[in-house]
Amino acid sequence: MSAIVIPPTPVTSRRLAPVASWTHTVVVVSVFAALALAGVLGHAHVSANRASVASRPNTILIYVGLIAAEWALVMYVRRGVRRTGTTLVDLLGGGLSERRNLLSDLALGASLWGMWALIELASAHWWGASSGATVRPFLAHRPVEVVTWIVLSMSAGFAEEVVFRGYLQRQFASLTGSAGVALVMQAALFGVSHGYQGPGACARIIAFGCLFGLVALWRRRLRPGIIAHALTDIIAGLA
Repeated sequence: MSAIVIPPTPVTSRRLAPVASWTHTVVVVSVFAALALAGVLGHAHVSANRASVASRPNTILIYVGLIAAEWALVMYVRRGVRRTGTTLVDLLGGGLSERRNLLSDLALGASLWGMWALIELASAHWWGASSGATVRPFLAHRPVEVVTWIVLSMSAGFAEEVVFRGYLQRQFASLTGSAGVALVMQAALFGVSHGYQGPGACARIIAFGCLFGLVALWRRRLRPGIIAHALTDIIAGLA
């Protein structure tokens, strides 16, 4: 039986064939739903017990564990989509190192980071930062932490764009027949999976997911979003 070959584009406006089984997608969504619940409970605990974040955790161990988790998720998605003849390059909309449109993707990625930085500044001005107490103990300070944080940020930029904008947005579009609904669905799941940062941060991250989903629809590739996502995480963690 011949394999079903999916055109190399993250999402299009017409109804698409799924890139993996729905059982596979349920597992992926369940992972993020569990993360969302754990994050909400963790944020509530920290908010009620500020002293619990006073001591500094072993950040290197945490970073390495998160890097492993990001790449394990990519490998799980890769395994699921291979059964329909789809590759990671198909989800990406092209290779990351290809020269075609490289400069425009770099410029767009930097512009996206700038837009996100403005959203962060505006929300901090109007509503105040809501995630500092939860996240601050895990930020990088020593040189080895800085290097590991950069690796983690680049891993998250790649993995989360592949999973949310490449895989889930495509699957949700296949399920609903609407690219717009799919965009909102993946962005909502992306936001709530960061529940440990608090409701205000989740709302901003949902906006972030919508913005990157729109770019994936427009450009039909994920490279600009990966660049912006990695830049956002690197600078947020170091600045």
